[in-house]
Amino acid sequence: MTDKTVLNATHRALGARMVDFGGWDMPINYGSQIEEHHAVRRDAGMFDVSHMTVIDLHGPRTREFLRHLLANSVDKLKVVGKALYSCMLNEQGGVIDDLIVYYLGEEFFRLVVNAGTRAKDLAWIEKQAAAFDVQVKERPEFAMIAVQGPNARARVLGLLHEVDRPRIEKLGKFAAAAAQGPHGMPLFIARTGYTGEDGFEIVVPQEHAVALWEALLAAGVAAAGLGARDTLRLEAGMNLYGQDMDEGVTPWEANLGWTVALDEGRDFIGRAALEQQKAAGVPRVMVGLVLDEKGVLRHGQRVLTANGVGEILSGSFAPTLDKAVAFARIPAGAPGDLRVDIRGREVPVRLVKYPFVRDGKACDGI
Repeated sequence: MTDKTVLNATHRALGARMVDFGGWDMPINYGSQIEEHHAVRRDAGMFDVSHMTVIDLHGPRTREFLRHLLANSVDKLKVVGKALYSCMLNEQGGVIDDLIVYYLGEEFFRLVVNAGTRAKDLAWIEKQAAAFDVQVKERPEFAMIAVQGPNARARVLGLLHEVDRPRIEKLGKFAAAAAQGPHGMPLFIARTGYTGEDGFEIVVPQEHAVALWEALLAAGVAAAGLGARDTLRLEAGMNLYGQDMDEGVTPWEANLGWTVALDEGRDFIGRAALEQQKAAGVPRVMVGLVLDEKGVLRHGQRVLTANGVGEILSGSFAPTLDKAVAFARIPAGAPGDLRVDIRGREVPVRLVKYPFVRDGKACDGI
């Protein structure tokens, strides 16, 4: 049995092509994945991300608990509404999941975790929370819509109650606040996203989700499916859990070292293993690849380097660049000339620093 979001019938009415995505019946596109991709890069598009899991944490020791649970430091969160991206690790330093944590009060933090890891994440968080007396509350009554693109914020602001508009307009990146949407519906609006574009991710009670989606459509926001979401996040250099990292991969090996805070006096789960791996030398690194000739880079293809064989993690045609790009994990050290095995043919690829696209344009060197 696949799960359905509250917007399922709405997607079908729009002619969406539906697929099973981690046990959820989700739209892959509404006709043209490429057009949906360009709509987000050039104007404004929206995604149903109601399959994501919202978990609220309450209790006097919640901050202390999160200092222990997460590899990034919640001590960076000093202003109510601020958000932080972090990995949650196992004792071996492997990534259980990547998530966003919101600071909503000294005794109230909100996590948004991936859909496919929901059961495992909840079990892990509840197990770790017991020692800190933190209440872990999943919020399945919420839906979530991500509105992304250069005009996304303006389209959303136009739908808010005029009292809230100036405050939400001033909302900084990686911050969130409550506001009233159409007909006074209560919204939790975060200036975050997974496309490399500006915009909002909006948490809304399920009973208002269809009305919000329809109001956004009427305001000129294009519906976009998971296909475009994947090419957008790849161009923007953003990892996908399960494909680019998992419990057998450390943040050092997933190019997520920037999310690890080795602050003094904080013993988070997996810290000892991370320090040990760093001291010994990280054996594998994650890199960006560009294919300048015709062809497509796909998950699982072998990458040939001077130090041995690596593999393509996320790979796809990048519509903004009109060429194929990929993340690959390869042995550490100078890799020499890189080649990818595409159906038995060794095709040369370029090693680049990603993101591949920023603010709708190719980054330098891409």
